[in-house]
Amino acid sequence: MSDNAPSVWTEERLSDLTRLWGEGLSITQIGLALGVSRNAVVGKVHRMGLPKRQSPIVKSDKPRAPKAPIQRRRAVPLTLEQWDRNTCSWPIGDPKTDNFSFCGETVEPGRPYCTAHCAKAYTTSRENAA
Repeated sequence: MSDNAPSVWTEERLSDLTRLWGEGLSITQIGLALGVSRNAVVGKVHRMGLPKRQSPIVKSDKPRAPKAPIQRRRAVPLTLEQWDRNTCSWPIGDPKTDNFSFCGETVEPGRPYCTAHCAKAYTTSRENAA
């Protein structure tokens, strides 16, 4: 800012800022009304020590219920042509034979297998893997 440039925060603007802040206008709305940036408003409010206000983003104390996966029951086992990403891809039988298929139950979220096959596929010790 040059020496002969006028100050952005005149007494009139400071008075307007205090009034608009007290009226509960958003920081963006105040900046638009005063012709300054949001950051200029935030900084000035902080330096002036104006009372803090509740954030418009309200966090709930209640935990969100996880979204349940879509439960689709299929005739199991599935052939390769019937399989999709929402069905268990645990192989059943020999891939070299005509009766090879996949489990076909609904998968666990984020996993390629159903609950029963996840228990077999994801073990916590070497003993369980055998």
